Amino acid sequence: MFRNNDRNNREVADALFVRCAGHKKEDDMSSRTRHFLNKADDYTPTTSYAVDYFTLNKDILDNVYHSLEKQKCTQTGIEGGLYVGTCGNAYTLYHLSKKKRFAKERDELLRVATDVMRTAVDIARRNKSRDPSDECGFLLGKAGIYALAAAVFHANGEEMMAQDCIKDFICAGSHCAPSSYARFGGDELFVGRAGYICGSLWLNREFKSQVVPEDVIHTMCDKILQSGRNYSRSKNFYCPLVYSYYKTEYIGAAHGLSSILQMLLCCDSYLEKNKLAEVEIKKTVDYLLTLQTAGGNFPCDFGEIGTEATVVRDELVHWCHGAPGVFYLLLKAFYRWHESKYLVAATRAADLMWEKGLLKKGPGICHGVAGNGYPFLLMFKMNKDPKYHYRANEFAKFLYTEDFKKSRVPDAPHSLYEGYAGTMCFLADVMEPETAAFPFFEIN
Repeated sequence: MFRNNDRNNREVADALFVRCAGHKKEDDMSSRTRHFLNKADDYTPTTSYAVDYFTLNKDILDNVYHSLEKQKCTQTGIEGGLYVGTCGNAYTLYHLSKKKRFAKERDELLRVATDVMRTAVDIARRNKSRDPSDECGFLLGKAGIYALAAAVFHANGEEMMAQDCIKDFICAGSHCAPSSYARFGGDELFVGRAGYICGSLWLNREFKSQVVPEDVIHTMCDKILQSGRNYSRSKNFYCPLVYSYYKTEYIGAAHGLSSILQMLLCCDSYLEKNKLAEVEIKKTVDYLLTLQTAGGNFPCDFGEIGTEATVVRDELVHWCHGAPGVFYLLLKAFYRWHESKYLVAATRAADLMWEKGLLKKGPGICHGVAGNGYPFLLMFKMNKDPKYHYRANEFAKFLYTEDFKKSRVPDAPHSLYEGYAGTMCFLADVMEPETAAFPFFEIN
């Protein structure tokens, strides 16, 4: 399905991605089932399975370069940030360069990634925006570009460039530090403070040192905590911390409470110094546990909670909205507090993804098949239960089926979060589950 055996034959290559047959607009299927039937048998102790390393290895390399060609590194190309812009494709190259199975290609992968990020950084520096979220946004702004560029330059041995980009990243954070930042909701993951913490933690992990100062991260944590307290009190919510993004109190990972709490929980040094903050975070996580449905899912937002709820979209099983994104918070809570209730909830979420995770929205990690396959890899890393690697491998195999050819075409089919660039990260992680990590969402 993925393979492009002749890169000169672009019409054939594009057909592999576009697959017009069976393509439906979002609204055409809004009232129908959002996922394909999972026809695979679940794992039993007698199940044997194999990863097709040869096919995956070749298809990944073919498609990662094809996707990059489709997403040129121009002013328009970088506007989607890491989420759907060219820089997300550079992340995939960087991700692959760290894999043992791509050791022979490492230098070339890094060379291409470096070329892309050098151009992207130059464009970002030359084009100042009046919108502060453009500067400090991690997944949808320049901060993410600077963070990835720093890591890529560092891996390629260009330390001066790397340090300059770290300075750019730290400077970008000054835009979201003020309490007045983003009245529409400045705490979430894409353009808010949680995203900036996400980028900071990722940079420190990639450099294996504290390249983003502790006080910078702690300031963001302070602002997020105070913002959540204030909003919760103003609306008389039951839990200590609640956030709004464009007047909606989201729960999922994309713009909501779960990823904000997850980022706070990943700041160990902050929690050690702020015990009251950890108590508030835990109370909020425990409140979220009460919202898990009988099927293992979570509401999209607070408007779906209680007797006055107008609609409950329990069918949204996406990383962005639903259990696949909340899963990471649950697993992080288990690592932090070692209470079985969090692992039980995460396991229920994973079981839901096995049942309803083969999404018709496409291959991507935000709201696609690959995104719903990632939690299985995280479960396997934690407990080494082969059931979860088997499940992830089955999701990878599904991408080669006739059923999947009927899936929708994403708006950005070659991008990191919506399209094939992120899918390649997933397939590479299926081959090396011991180092699997949803892009920028490491929890341990």
